Amino acid sequence: MAKGTKEIQRRIKSINNTRKITRAMEMVSAAKMKKEIDNVLAIRNYAQSAWNVLMNLSKSLKRANHGLLEVREVKNILVIVISSNRGLCGSFNSQLLKKVMEQVKNPDLIKINRIKDEKVISEVLNKELNFDFVAVGKKCFDYLHRRKHNISALFENYNYNPSLDDIRALAKMVIDDYVSKKYDKVVVAYTDYVNTIKQVPRLRQLLPISSVDIEKQVGEIEKQKAGNSKGRIEEPVERWKGFNYKIEPEPKKVVDHILPRLVEMQLYHAILESNASKESARMMAMKNATEAASDMMDQLQYSFNQLRQMGITQEIAEITSGKMTMEE
Repeated sequence: MAKGTKEIQRRIKSINNTRKITRAMEMVSAAKMKKEIDNVLAIRNYAQSAWNVLMNLSKSLKRANHGLLEVREVKNILVIVISSNRGLCGSFNSQLLKKVMEQVKNPDLIKINRIKDEKVISEVLNKELNFDFVAVGKKCFDYLHRRKHNISALFENYNYNPSLDDIRALAKMVIDDYVSKKYDKVVVAYTDYVNTIKQVPRLRQLLPISSVDIEKQVGEIEKQKAGNSKGRIEEPVERWKGFNYKIEPEPKKVVDHILPRLVEMQLYHAILESNASKESARMMAMKNATEAASDMMDQLQYSFNQLRQMGITQEIAEITSGKMTMEE
């Protein structure tokens, strides 16, 4: 009996120590999540302004004149996958990687270029498509490496509070590869933070630059700011309809400077959204673990009390039996 109660006490102590750790991790993740959401909202005005300027400047320019706007027949596709470096964040990584693999195995959607409201469908057969990956985070790198996918690069230092300057190395590599026609389309896969308990895996067209995907990403920032469930910004062309620019030296040079900034903004936003989602998922996982540990402790404490009560009852019975024997 004593051995049983000591074992239960040992387990209660061990589970209590684990609960303290998960509770601390929950609090840390909550603080990090707030920081990442603030970072997402901080780029809101920059994203809107850059997009509005580009829309007005691009009226007099043709897409074919710019490498980042050029639409080609899709055969070689680069997928940038943004995951975490560590686990303990529930289904955060598995949901994203599942969605990416579904798109890779059935690429009818991923090989379509979206230009304004039009869809340019590639005539290349699915089996002839070539996929390369850029891993942002160790978890997606390990997953892709185990399945023998071609990984062009690994970036593992973007998992907490990155700056826009940090993203420029990734953006430059992607832009150079697209302009040199190494890839015909670039897609970014990330997890969109909706709220504390809901995070949605998404794939967005990064290159060629798509007005539809940029509006959706900027709309995600608007949705967080205003609580708008539709998450769509006002049409920038209409808002700036009567605004005329005096451009020096020429529109093309200005647009050539703005386009890479837009790509950087899209990547930066995707990474910040993923980081907020990751910390939210980890916070909920640690909260669930803390509650599960508390439930286990309650059950063990109940078992411990039962054993003690049985021991006390048995001792009383033995004392009573001994006294009756002596009296006889």
